[in-house]
Amino acid sequence: MVLDKKETTVAYRCPVCGVGVVSIVGAFSLSADMIRMRCSCGGSEMTINYRSDRRVRLTVPCLFCPTPHTYTLSDEMFFRREPTSLPCAYTGIDICFIGKKDDVLASLERSERELLELLGDDAADDIDRVRKSSKQRGVLPDPQVYDIVNFVVHDMQDEGKIHCRCEDGGDYRVEIGDDAIRVVCSKCGASASFPADSVLSAHEFLESDSLELS
Repeated sequence: MVLDKKETTVAYRCPVCGVGVVSIVGAFSLSADMIRMRCSCGGSEMTINYRSDRRVRLTVPCLFCPTPHTYTLSDEMFFRREPTSLPCAYTGIDICFIGKKDDVLASLERSERELLELLGDDAADDIDRVRKSSKQRGVLPDPQVYDIVNFVVHDMQDEGKIHCRCEDGGDYRVEIGDDAIRVVCSKCGASASFPADSVLSAHEFLESDSLELS
């Protein structure tokens, strides 16, 4: 029997650190248990639950509200190819994105621009100051770059396309530097670094078919 490989990409922006959290969700894994998408900062998580009536319940952290918002979508809408955006009920601004991975990553980038336009020049200056301060602490100044690289690394790992010195497969993590991102195997210590000074450099990494750590 051939199983229909239904899957989609889901993303939200963490209200604590501002990083986009991105994950591929498959129908099989979703039907088995509740999926929790946690931000790497530990400040937020989104949950996805497949109900017995074949509807998908999403609980999404909000950038503007103190409590998450809950949405219920049909199975067909959740896994359809066309992009879907879920807005905050009070501001009307999209806080969750579902669809093909390229569409979702583009939506995350667009949402950041829209937020800056909404908040104005003073807020943009504040964000720049926060990013400069973060860089001094060793945190990547552009969260969109981290979003893209982190997503691709987990995608490659799931498909067995990352290779290191471990014979039985490694355990990979993404580390943030001042101007570069390192992918490191926690088991053998093999690593590879990539420029992280612009979204363009991350998109170039996005086109990679596999990753060799040394």
